[in-house]
Amino acid sequence: MMSEGFRDLDAFLRKTGIWYRFLEKPETIHTQDAARVAGLELHRVTKNLVAIDSQGRYVLLVVPGDRRVDLKAAAKALGVERVRLVPFEEAEGISGYPPGGTPTVGHKTRMIVLMDKSLLVFETLYCGGGSRTRLLELRTEDILRLTEAKIAVISQ
Repeated sequence: MMSEGFRDLDAFLRKTGIWYRFLEKPETIHTQDAARVAGLELHRVTKNLVAIDSQGRYVLLVVPGDRRVDLKAAAKALGVERVRLVPFEEAEGISGYPPGGTPTVGHKTRMIVLMDKSLLVFETLYCGGGSRTRLLELRTEDILRLTEAKIAVISQ
């Protein structure tokens, strides 16, 4: 059975008119497992982490799957004192998608999107596809345009 987020993401993508492609895969939560079962390079599959800054704004941190997010660098890039990850069990209520299925676009709650600069070298990226059983491939330029993402070095 499809979750509500699954249908919402499909509708959102159709409405934007951008190119996209879903890849069905066995259920996974972690980026490393998703890349492995889908046969993709880990650095092309993004970790999309829901966070909150010290001003109470929600932020989606987008980093390559083979790197760790640097919360201090994220705070500096946003010009705030601190950024912290939202607990796993709260992330779905904010994004509209389960952790492991969170896409880079089309969220329930408007978030600031902060993307790691290293991802800009790729024409397309893979992210959560709205559920833990699929990935979504999007053009990097479309992600930037749709989310008005801020770019910074936020991974290590």
